[in-house]
Amino acid sequence: MTPSERLDATFAALADPTRRAILARLIGGEATVMELADPFDMSQPAISKHLKVLERAGLISRGRDAQRRPCRIEGAALAEAVGWMEQYRKVWEGNYRRLDALLAELQAHKGKA
Repeated sequence: MTPSERLDATFAALADPTRRAILARLIGGEATVMELADPFDMSQPAISKHLKVLERAGLISRGRDAQRRPCRIEGAALAEAVGWMEQYRKVWEGNYRRLDALLAELQAHKGKA
């Protein structure tokens, strides 16, 4: 997967509230499919489909622990998305600083008038 495709997959996975809730649950530690399905009013196969999307995006991984297949959150894909967004945050911060300077200048001219 190219970096652009990974970013697309990450944002597509994060676009769904159920998948975001699953990730929020996994922040607290690994969980099985059944444990992840418990708070949702959906079938285990439906949860499995969400997990596949998250796994494909690199946001989770599945292990094997005897009979269990615990899921755990993975940080690399999120770190890439944060890095991508960070460059735009810097642009907006620069824009806001320039706007603040302009407003301060306008206020100073208004006070002199």
